[in-house]
Amino acid sequence: MIQTEFEFTLPKGYVDGHGNVHKTGIMRLAYAIDEVIPLQDPRVKMNPAYATIIILSRVIVKLGAVDNISPAVIERLFACDLNYLHGFYRQINEIMEPEQVSSLPLSPNSSLISSPEETQTVSKEILPTKNNQLRS
Repeated sequence: MIQTEFEFTLPKGYVDGHGNVHKTGIMRLAYAIDEVIPLQDPRVKMNPAYATIIILSRVIVKLGAVDNISPAVIERLFACDLNYLHGFYRQINEIMEPEQVSSLPLSPNSSLISSPEETQTVSKEILPTKNNQLRS
């Protein structure tokens, strides 16, 4: 049986409106539709990096006590946590063994999908290269 959900721990944690910190969560493997739907969003058309926010809000199924992970929740993550989740997403969707999944630093300007014009190469862009850097 294939593992479809993976636990993670954020470096800093999401701070909700009541000041509670949520560090642990679960991310599921992405479906093709998770990568296609954001390309239709006007926020992505104006700023392609926003696709990362939408994709992560679709694939994170739990974050601490927060069950409904919306783009607004992802927007309020600390930059280091967003960077961690970006790398985590890329690694689990490469179908690596759970013990191989680790966080590697990525450029703060990188996104899961670089531009709406790259709809033909979305899968290629999501997968990490040998050095775990985004392909350009």
